[in-house]
Amino acid sequence: MTEPKNDNSQAPLDVEKIPEDLSVEMRKIAHDLSNALEIIIQTSYLLGTAELKAPAADWLRMLDDGVQKAMELNLTLRNYIKDHTSS
Repeated sequence: MTEPKNDNSQAPLDVEKIPEDLSVEMRKIAHDLSNALEIIIQTSYLLGTAELKAPAADWLRMLDDGVQKAMELNLTLRNYIKDHTSS
């Protein structure tokens, strides 16, 4: 018999839950962070369509790297909140 695949998007039942009032505030902040990141992502994308020369092209690559890292961290935060709240 095979064991079910471990889905990292769902926390174990015994994980400590974030208090409801705190989780509501954390969700609001995470949502606002997502909105701010969306502006940065779109700006980065639009700058990428321009033919930039050095050093601006290098700065755009640095921006893109930062954007990717920020998106990964934001997703980690949102998943943590989701996994540690009741609703």
